[in-house]
Amino acid sequence: MEKYTLPVVIEKDEHGYFAMCPALQGCYSQGDTYEETLENIKDAIHLHIEDILESGETIEKINSFSFVALEVTA
Repeated sequence: MEKYTLPVVIEKDEHGYFAMCPALQGCYSQGDTYEETLENIKDAIHLHIEDILESGETIEKINSFSFVALEVTA
């Protein structure tokens, strides 16, 4: 089994936590606590990767990624 290092973004809002994996389109999860959300996104990533590989597609390896907090005035 191959290991993947993927970026994950976790945000807190009034309802709990929301997580997404930008490298896997449509891979999202949520939870009541940070820890629960982290476990949930790990499960979602695992299932997402299984689906991709079963369909014969490949997963690009991410060599680097960055996170930037960008302030925009609108």
